[in-house]
Amino acid sequence: MKTVVRQPDDKPTGTVLNRTFWLLIFCGIAAFLALGYNLFKLQVIRHGEFESKAIDQQTREAVVKAARGTIYDRSGKVLAVSATAETVYLDPFLLAKNGENASEISDALSALLGLDRESIYEKYANTKQRGLPVKRKIEGEEAKGVREYIVANKLTSVYLAEDTKRYYPQSSLASGVIGFVGTDNYGLEGVEARYDDYLTGTDGRVVRLKNVSGTDMLFGDYENYFDAENGGDITLTLDSTIQYYVEKHLTQAIEDFDIQSGAAAIAINPKTAEILAMATFGNYDLNAPFDVSEDILATLDGLPDEERAAGLAAARTAQWRNKAISDTYEPGSVFKTITLAIALEEGLINENSTFYCGGSYSGVPGRPVDNPYHCWKSGGHGTQTLSEAVQNSCNVAFVNIGMQIGAERFYKYIEAFGFKEKTGFDLPGEASSLWWSDTEFMNPKDKTELASASFGQTFNITPLQLVTAISAAVNGGQMYTPHIVKTIKDPAGNIIKSVDPEPVRQVISEKTSATVRKILEDVVAVGTGRNAQVAGYRVGGKTGTSTNTVIQAETEQKKYIVSFCGVAPMDDPQILVLVLLDNPSNKSGVYISGGNMGAPTVGNILSDVLPYLGIAPQYTEDEAKQLNVTVPKLISSTAEDAKKTLEKAGLSVRTVGDGDTVTGQMPSVNAVVSPGTKVVIYLGADMPDNSAVTVPSVTGRGYYEAKNALESAGLFIRSTGVPATATGAAVSVQSIPSGTEVEYGSVVEVTLVDKSIQGQY
Repeated sequence: MKTVVRQPDDKPTGTVLNRTFWLLIFCGIAAFLALGYNLFKLQVIRHGEFESKAIDQQTREAVVKAARGTIYDRSGKVLAVSATAETVYLDPFLLAKNGENASEISDALSALLGLDRESIYEKYANTKQRGLPVKRKIEGEEAKGVREYIVANKLTSVYLAEDTKRYYPQSSLASGVIGFVGTDNYGLEGVEARYDDYLTGTDGRVVRLKNVSGTDMLFGDYENYFDAENGGDITLTLDSTIQYYVEKHLTQAIEDFDIQSGAAAIAINPKTAEILAMATFGNYDLNAPFDVSEDILATLDGLPDEERAAGLAAARTAQWRNKAISDTYEPGSVFKTITLAIALEEGLINENSTFYCGGSYSGVPGRPVDNPYHCWKSGGHGTQTLSEAVQNSCNVAFVNIGMQIGAERFYKYIEAFGFKEKTGFDLPGEASSLWWSDTEFMNPKDKTELASASFGQTFNITPLQLVTAISAAVNGGQMYTPHIVKTIKDPAGNIIKSVDPEPVRQVISEKTSATVRKILEDVVAVGTGRNAQVAGYRVGGKTGTSTNTVIQAETEQKKYIVSFCGVAPMDDPQILVLVLLDNPSNKSGVYISGGNMGAPTVGNILSDVLPYLGIAPQYTEDEAKQLNVTVPKLISSTAEDAKKTLEKAGLSVRTVGDGDTVTGQMPSVNAVVSPGTKVVIYLGADMPDNSAVTVPSVTGRGYYEAKNALESAGLFIRSTGVPATATGAAVSVQSIPSGTEVEYGSVVEVTLVDKSIQGQY
């Protein structure tokens, strides 16, 4: 058989060539598809991921914080403002990349920022993290120190970013109204929280390129800046001067009457329902809202960590709580103003009506005969006119009036005066009142709720509801929605919201309102509210003493809330002030009642506020004789001229020395003292004594006894409150506590009250 040998240059058959050709094409296509898929995956599907990484590697973005809007009082005084600050950040990623020393940096920042060293060091543990905040809102020398440390050590893992910090120039003034912001600049309480959307701006940003070592490439084409848009500005109805006076006298009352459970006050324009002042005590420093008092901290010492944290949180919540709108209470006899207005409006009583009080009232359906309603005056007031019944704050008379009104009409007016709903006030935290249902209240077989409600007991309302309703009772009968914000402006100064007085409904007639005003003026002129008198002004008001049911339930002891609501001037009301003093103690020696504690407090507030409002006093002849006197300048005068000047000013004189020319005087020039004060003038070589003297206790003493005691100690007296000549006038409180060492010749201010007023009214 012949063997055929294929030569090397022989070509394969067509079948083999075709198979190889298609195999190569298939492999090529497969490789191209795989490559294409991966390119598509990288360039399209994961484009955003890699772009983000590239941008992150090549750029650094810093937030430019928008300035929060400014809060002003009604006269333009700044209450809250934002200023530039800085925040310190760490970058663990760059620390690891550039070999920087975490231990040394932690030591340095701990010293510069006053922080725990370990808390800083721990932030460097995860080297994949970026931009961890170390300390927010630093400024001044603190920021300068960090910046110098970064530059000196050429650090990339520590940097400063612009931030804003909230400042409250008036510190604790109106803290319950203004509120504060958290570390993230969002409002947490008060106006700051309620109007956060208006106050908060839109942050901007700065984008900078970084070099290979992670250091910012500043200036020119390496930086893009996106402007921040600042927040809007808010102007309040609140007047910071009136707020100051309210807080000043409320603080004094808390000290004088040993108030155990806080206090609150509201000053409102009764014609518009604009809030002029609102105070709650204790208040807090808005610049350090999380700090609590040393006394509270002392009570938490030694507690387990969890209990201490809970106690601290409760203390903070309590100091932030606005008692004037968030707490409810039994208003007591102040509410008789509303019962009076209802009965007058319905024509059930008039100024000629009379009421007999024998000390108790029985015969109320649902109330046992052997458990009658009692008046605070156990022996009763006898026969009284309507005005006298209000002046005396007679419970028996008002139960009688309540029975005449009837449950259905009374309930209708309770709704009309706004006690069944929230006022719509523009701050957060307003509480709801606590009333009976209409079916309970209108039970024909049980009128005890009606009888109790007629003199302000067994229901709970907020102080804000009460001042809103009484404003309507004295302003001509028109209910308004109370508000604290006046205008809101955008960053360019354009008004974007204006809050005007908002009428709700006409509750009573102008005629009825005028009668209410007249009777309330009588209460202060000759009734239980006479400790609220202000010389030269027509003041009206109503006292209140009610039970603090919460504390009483906890302690099983009788505890009270004393209050007074004052209005002035009564011919044209411009301001209404309500003061509540929660749980006064007997340590002060002052009889616990609204007339002895609340009334003089409101009187002192009005004595400062009314002249500030530009309302000129009109003194009676007797009032003019009781006015405090400013001591004139006497030094360098002749002795004879000095005596004539003092006599003309209504002051007496005592001389020390034998010269002809006055070389010294006591008290000093422009000191304000009571009329008849004996001014000491020094003649020749004799000069005033500059030694310290001890203030004696004059609380409880009559005016002239107190005056003599102070003068014997080398001190002088100035008085506020009822006239020194009033029946039962005595010192309720003194401005400088007894036992205090003061300079010889100092002036001690005393508040005079009529101590003949006794009773829980």
